[in-house]
Amino acid sequence: MACLGVFVAYLPVTTVSVSLPAIQRALGASTSQLSWVSDAFVLPMAALILTTGVWGDVHGRKRVFQTGMALCALGAAISLSADSVQWVWAGQAVSGLGAAALLPTTLALISHAVPDHRERGKYIGLWAMSLMGSLAVGSLIAGVLLEHVAWRWIFLLPVPVSLIVLVVAAFRLPDSRAPHGRRLDWPGQISAAVAVTAVVYGVIEGGADGFGEPAVVTALVLGAVAAAVFVVVERRSASPMLDLALFRSPAFTATALVAMISFLGLIGFFFVLSLYFGMVQHLTTIDAALRMVTVSGVALVVGAPIGRLMHRVSARVLITTGLVVAAGAMLSLTGVDAHTSYGSIVWRLALLGLGMGAVLTPMTASAVSSVPYHLAGMAAAGNNAFRQVGGALGPAVLGALLTTRALDALPGRLADAGVPAEASARVLDTAREQGLGAVAGLHLDAATGPALTALGDSFLDGMRLCLTVSASLALLAAVACAVLLRPAARPVSPKAPATGETPAAGRTSAAGETPAAGETPARPAPVPAG
Repeated sequence: MACLGVFVAYLPVTTVSVSLPAIQRALGASTSQLSWVSDAFVLPMAALILTTGVWGDVHGRKRVFQTGMALCALGAAISLSADSVQWVWAGQAVSGLGAAALLPTTLALISHAVPDHRERGKYIGLWAMSLMGSLAVGSLIAGVLLEHVAWRWIFLLPVPVSLIVLVVAAFRLPDSRAPHGRRLDWPGQISAAVAVTAVVYGVIEGGADGFGEPAVVTALVLGAVAAAVFVVVERRSASPMLDLALFRSPAFTATALVAMISFLGLIGFFFVLSLYFGMVQHLTTIDAALRMVTVSGVALVVGAPIGRLMHRVSARVLITTGLVVAAGAMLSLTGVDAHTSYGSIVWRLALLGLGMGAVLTPMTASAVSSVPYHLAGMAAAGNNAFRQVGGALGPAVLGALLTTRALDALPGRLADAGVPAEASARVLDTAREQGLGAVAGLHLDAATGPALTALGDSFLDGMRLCLTVSASLALLAAVACAVLLRPAARPVSPKAPATGETPAAGRTSAAGETPAAGETPARPAPVPAG
């Protein structure tokens, strides 16, 4: 049930990424609006993932799991019936709420069902493979559907799957709660949600309208202030949503940084790559999907052997190596152009998938094992939260870089292509006001072909900048991992619970049992440095 839950949660990521060109053509959306199609899903997932983990601890994980499945079905149904980009945003936001409920809950279900830490590592590996499998299957589903039906039908599959899982869970899924008292940290939750939302909004709108715009400056300042408030609130809270003492562990800090950067690059990469295949190579959706599935498909295939290697090779070596390989793959992609063949690009994408596959499972396992026993659940939820914040920032940051660099390069590219001044002015006005994709719909008579060539070349300039930045961030994360992620002794299991302590529902608590994700005392002890 946990693997099915995370599969459904991540299904919209690549189905939507592959379909962005089709959505743009059908709804006349700008590049900034397309960024929000992705971010409307990832943003609530990033902002609320810690809160839903606490809700599961307090009110029962089965109930939160079922709520998440219901929201995924509802969000997909809204997007399925959408007739404007705003309604797609609404549907994606509801689906993101469902995913926020599912991600921490599914990990907690695994921890509850498999108390032995060595055995649990295998199931966390299966959980990670289900996540990557969803990314792989999603792009293929979208590619096949868009060849035969309208874009909206890409949202059909989550509806029946979610409803079936919801019914099965009602009869087959055991419930559990945290054995220690927890409560919602509303000031921390509100400040975290405001910070994430304001920063992502500012980055998206800054890339489209300029970072000097009053609304953009206001959003970024608000995000910085909210982040500072979050830090103050969490330091003083009796039941913090994310205990900042976790960051006294260099290993946890390293995995949090790796989680954010890897998903910023991965989700942002899917966003940019889908536009490259549509706007530059003019591929059909199924051809684009077959190329994009290489990344998640290879990551899925290597997930199982990487999980077995964790018992022989340190997580530090696996994660660092994976990040270096991913950075090399992204740098190799800077050499592609409008005419790069399938064979020439597929090995680069496979290399990127290999690197990502070597990072995901060790990253999740290391976040949990790098802190004392009683903070393991919060560490897992925190790692997930940083991962989703990176996923939310990915399309925003890379979309802003892409748009800014492409618009800066477009005048020169139009001049090099010999496009007349009047046609060039029309192209530039359209690109600045309606987005780069709108240029493809212009009719410029004899200048149409050269203008589209210039558009493709300027897009490639922007994409190369995005890939260079992503590769640099991956190398930075690799250095942080190599320096901070040191081997540590396994935390000692606590003594048996004191008299009167409530064990997890459905099972007697015993010494040596590792808590489910999110299980933590009301006031955790500080984490020793290192």
